[in-house]
Amino acid sequence: MSPVEPAALLNDRIDWNLLRTFLAIVEERSISHAAARLHLTQSAVSQALKRLEGHLERRLIQRHGTVFEVTPAGEDVREIAEQMYGSMSRLGPALVARSDEVAGSVRFLTASRIHSGAYDSFLGEFHRSFPLVELHIEVMKSADIISALLARTATAGLGLCPSSMKRLEKRLFLRQRYAMFCGRGHRLFGRTDAQIADLLGENFVSFTSDLIGGGLSPLTIFRDQNGFSGRIVASSSNHDEVRRLIFAGFGIGYLPDHSVLQDISEGRLWRLPPSEGVADIDLHLLWSPEKLMSSAESTFLESFHRYADRFTLSERLSVGINP
Repeated sequence: MSPVEPAALLNDRIDWNLLRTFLAIVEERSISHAAARLHLTQSAVSQALKRLEGHLERRLIQRHGTVFEVTPAGEDVREIAEQMYGSMSRLGPALVARSDEVAGSVRFLTASRIHSGAYDSFLGEFHRSFPLVELHIEVMKSADIISALLARTATAGLGLCPSSMKRLEKRLFLRQRYAMFCGRGHRLFGRTDAQIADLLGENFVSFTSDLIGGGLSPLTIFRDQNGFSGRIVASSSNHDEVRRLIFAGFGIGYLPDHSVLQDISEGRLWRLPPSEGVADIDLHLLWSPEKLMSSAESTFLESFHRYADRFTLSERLSVGINP
């Protein structure tokens, strides 16, 4: 872009959907992941990036093998595009002729203990925008969420999902960093010098989905790769019950690190090595494209997507996000 080219001329040339695609590429740090999120082919996403770079006459992304880097020009475009789409995402509710005409029931399924300021504030905003919609939220195991969605008995769900899932659509909503913890009565509680070698023989508290092929299998892989020999002495599919069992001293266990900050500060849990955590576990928004949705259900799902577009993955974990 010539430095003297009028901004109005550039505005006329740019397809604003290119910016949305660019944001997805930057957030996912992958052409293929962005394509999956946007329900497009990798070729279409690559071409969109090429068109945007052509319009702006700037390189926005540098890729060398597995290295993915946003250029300084790309960071500028990202910041402006995020501001623009933050404003545009609020147009949806404003353009609904009469939101109080949307009525009905929504059945939404979630895994236990979802910690997300964006999720919390979305629920508040949705209720204010569509007060006649009845929202029924049920907490269950991710496997049961998937079964219910496949049976088309629920609107949507938020949970763990295998890498390949036929007949369901999914969108990455949260990426949680899991770390290892012990309770106050454990021999390693308060040990600042503890090493992974000190943990190898310790018994474990586990999630029932912590199995090879299950939603939490990266945790099993970490344990096996590092040679942990302790037994799994207790398990639960529920976050709070796993946390309770660790409190009670059954053994060490994994928990999402952002979900237990208060427990750590109040001396109920102690974080164990490795300091960088163990694995990232993804939670997806899930729904069935085969389900015939009511007006209330389609409004809920569309509103969820629009609200998620306002925030990056890391921002969705933050507490205290204002509606």
